[in-house]
Amino acid sequence: MARTDLCSDDEVRALVHAFYAKVRRDAMLGPIFESHVHDWDSHLSRLTDFWSAVLRGTGRFTGAPMPRHVALPGLNAELFQRWLALFHETTAAHPNQAMGQYADAMAERIAQSLWYGYQISRRPDELPSALAPHG
Repeated sequence: MARTDLCSDDEVRALVHAFYAKVRRDAMLGPIFESHVHDWDSHLSRLTDFWSAVLRGTGRFTGAPMPRHVALPGLNAELFQRWLALFHETTAAHPNQAMGQYADAMAERIAQSLWYGYQISRRPDELPSALAPHG
């Protein structure tokens, strides 16, 4: 279902670029992203397509984020929680608060899903633990 009235492509692009600028400067997340992202222009374009699909229902993103994240070594709940904290910080500063609230809810679901998938891929015989709720 299209939700193009929630936000514009320009607002999605601004959110993605502002957020990943924070991620790249972050002491915890920056080194991880810098070691795995080799073409930031392409990556930001792909992430903008992803968030446009999530927030606007555009269907522009094709792909499977789970295998790429599962392949990363050494991820933990704190990294996912830091990603969420930076995301929430970015949406709080965005002028379109309706988009920000929806984006926050979707980011929580996405982070939780990736964290569950990551744990299951490494310890398939154990129940995965949930991320602590954002507070």
